Amino acid sequence: MKTLSDAFEHTLKDIYYAENALVKALPKVQQAANGKKLKDAIGEHLEETKGQIKTLEKVFKSIGKTASGEKCDAIEGLIKETDGIIDEATGVAKNAALIAAAQAVEHYEIARYGTLREWAKVLGHSEAHDLLTRILDEEKAANSKLTNLAVSSINEE
Repeated sequence: MKTLSDAFEHTLKDIYYAENALVKALPKVQQAANGKKLKDAIGEHLEETKGQIKTLEKVFKSIGKTASGEKCDAIEGLIKETDGIIDEATGVAKNAALIAAAQAVEHYEIARYGTLREWAKVLGHSEAHDLLTRILDEEKAANSKLTNLAVSSINEE
């Protein structure tokens, strides 16, 4: 990477990989969760993530590139950490730890989308900027839903 445009494209590929990896990982997390509220929240985010992949494909198209992923070590690590929680946590700790892991993913995504959005603006990619803003807003809302779920019921079990 030598230019901001190179960094933008690399990071876009990184988050595209990450979102696709999450679509594969979330069903396992949903199955491991205890209780309807958390299972439903994970299921809703799975569907939202599928939509975000389609939106990312529009971002690629808007900058004249073909959508493709590049291995994201960060998401691989976060998924591995979540797998460890699924294998090791029990009782009330399990849902609390799953929410914490999901929020770690959300925070990573918020950081990536915030950066991508601002780079798109600087690079003059107005359509990409608007699409990335939409995804960023969805990620922030998902994080807020997880926080509300945690403080309203999960952390009190």
